[in-house]
Amino acid sequence: MATSLSVFRLLSSSSSAATISLAKPLLSPTSTFTAPLSFTHTLSPNLSLKFSTRCSSSASTARSFSTTISSAISVGDKLPDSTLSYLDPSTNDVKTVTVSSLTAGKKTILFAVPGAFTPTCSQKHVPGFVSKAAELRSKGVDVIACVSVNDAFVMEAWRKDLGVNDEVMMLSDGNGEFTGKLGVELDLRDKPVGLGVRSRRYAILAEDGVVKVLNLEEGGAFTNSSAEDMLKAL
Repeated sequence: MATSLSVFRLLSSSSSAATISLAKPLLSPTSTFTAPLSFTHTLSPNLSLKFSTRCSSSASTARSFSTTISSAISVGDKLPDSTLSYLDPSTNDVKTVTVSSLTAGKKTILFAVPGAFTPTCSQKHVPGFVSKAAELRSKGVDVIACVSVNDAFVMEAWRKDLGVNDEVMMLSDGNGEFTGKLGVELDLRDKPVGLGVRSRRYAILAEDGVVKVLNLEEGGAFTNSSAEDMLKAL
């Protein structure tokens, strides 16, 4: 069964015309939403609003989503400075380190995960960099660090749980400051588990603080930000 509803209103007699496209964000700042409900909004001498809905006897409704991956950082850019934290295992004190000190005069890999103790991050992403750390360093990498929007205590507990030693630094971006500067926030506030605003998964290779490789995933996907992907780029 199909139903259509059209509404037409005359608002102005201006001769100028403009078109407004409305986008619904889905895990990125720019995304397009396509569903059985379509919405057309055109500003012209006459404003035409057209709504159309389709009802089906089918129990399920098909929806398609198209998402554009974007960030505030690009290859060739200088990484923004920010302060990250970690728990010193020898003293149990929270220490801080700046992005600039991690990258100045060094070849650095920074990779981010949506959350500590989450399945893909714990089973694949971090272990991959731990197992490939020696190989990455043989290719000139000085620093390998994992960044997550979790506090330093959670990151230390996760480090212990994974058995990570000095292969990878486990760094907290607790307030999401660095994540925000990169423009890679992942909004999960609508999820029932209450994850809040986290970071998209990514892997960055920087030389002297300048981005040489940026592998940014769509949301929490795991397709091009692994240790193997970074080895291929070196």
